[in-house]
Amino acid sequence: MSQESTATPRMTAEDLLGILRTCAGVADDIVLDEKALDTDFGSLGYDSIALLEVTANLERTFHVDLDDDAIKASDTPRDVISMINSR
Repeated sequence: MSQESTATPRMTAEDLLGILRTCAGVADDIVLDEKALDTDFGSLGYDSIALLEVTANLERTFHVDLDDDAIKASDTPRDVISMINSR
């Protein structure tokens, strides 16, 4: 009899970039790729409202509880990936 894992799934760069595209879209002059992982959210065109939507999606998708400032404290997408995967 196998047991179903209840561990939080690990987030990949592709996962987060997909969530960013879905939740908040992408400006025409922004490319969301590996280089974007180290670019601050403001430079990527994401404001605080967009990041709140991203936070809600992350909570649902990765079964984590994030306070309102969790994403704000993360400067870049790579910071978010590290934060989620450390929980």
